[in-house]
Amino acid sequence: MKRVVITGQGAISALGHSAAETLEAMREGRCGIGELDIRDVERLSIRIGGQVRGYDPEAEFNRQQIALYDRFTQFTLLAAREAIAQSGLSFSGELAAQSGVVLGTAGGGVNTWDENYRTVYEDGKNRVHPFVVPKLMNNAAASHVSMEHNLKGPSFTVATACASSNHAMGQAFNMIRSGMAKVMITGGSESMLCFGGVKAWEGLRVMSRDACRPFSANRNGMVQGEGAAVFVFEEYESAKARGAEILAEVIGFAMTSDASDIVMPSKQGAARAIAGAMKDAKVNPEQVGYINAHGTGTAANDKTECAAVADVFGHHADRLMISSTKSMHGHLIGGTGAVELLACIMALKDGVIAPTIGYEEPDPECALDVVPNEARDAKVDVVLSNAFAFGGLNAVLALRKAP
Repeated sequence: MKRVVITGQGAISALGHSAAETLEAMREGRCGIGELDIRDVERLSIRIGGQVRGYDPEAEFNRQQIALYDRFTQFTLLAAREAIAQSGLSFSGELAAQSGVVLGTAGGGVNTWDENYRTVYEDGKNRVHPFVVPKLMNNAAASHVSMEHNLKGPSFTVATACASSNHAMGQAFNMIRSGMAKVMITGGSESMLCFGGVKAWEGLRVMSRDACRPFSANRNGMVQGEGAAVFVFEEYESAKARGAEILAEVIGFAMTSDASDIVMPSKQGAARAIAGAMKDAKVNPEQVGYINAHGTGTAANDKTECAAVADVFGHHADRLMISSTKSMHGHLIGGTGAVELLACIMALKDGVIAPTIGYEEPDPECALDVVPNEARDAKVDVVLSNAFAFGGLNAVLALRKAP
């Protein structure tokens, strides 16, 4: 089995237009959630989100590209460029044939769906742009990343709601570990902060009107975000041979299904995924120093996740740090695990634990160290990243400090 390391990272989110900007905001405990600036916002009852601000597509892409790239694809391409540039890799010949792309997204081109439904139903037009289908399809981002960087190996998209990115990164990890690929570009993206996207989520009645406060007793729901994060996963020996900077090592992955309810989370399903990732990584509970929680800020998720962590870690749970960065960037749905992996890498590489901001009142059902409101300096060697999705699909990654 090959060892797998991360040699590049890129991001764009409500916290910044690069991985560095996003991480700086996490260190500062900055909140990227604010009033939505979208069409027909006055018709929404939920009017906040983790929106990417100050973004101009025309500064990044030409007119022909914009006609073909939905917002989620644009975000992915920008993050991928940053990650691949940091890795120092260039794909040609045999390396191109052995390198691929696995990305996660729940909704794909939601902005494109929204705009074209308006064109047909509201404006009464009978024709849409000929590129609507290739623009909105879930695999658009993965396909465009493969084309832009000449990646000719295994490439596809994973759509498992809020666990999409973790499932995608887990597949990328296993492909390199098994020898199927040398390099995988992986992560995820989402952009559904448009009228239809927000209106659909309103119907679930799980959204907060004012803030995301994971683990706080007065939490009142989740807040949507948008953006992308992309990583370069690479076989360790080849990364070492070319002198690449290694950001972290991926050491384990597990996925489970609750097989119980389409929206309510299961403590048992989450616990099996957490324990499975540690077993795959061959680490004990006392070796794990930090967990980036799924931590959506809903009553059901937070208490279920804390109970699962407590069950798996037992008395070691008292010495474990756990935080939810969704409090800062919002819930990126299919892209959320990717942005949250940045916080895991920061914990290992820089010794900085991203905080859970907005924490106001202790909740006896979430009685763990949730790193409230301010980042913390701490030395950790092993971290976990949790993702628990609607449909009862769970995916947990384990990472270790760079070798």
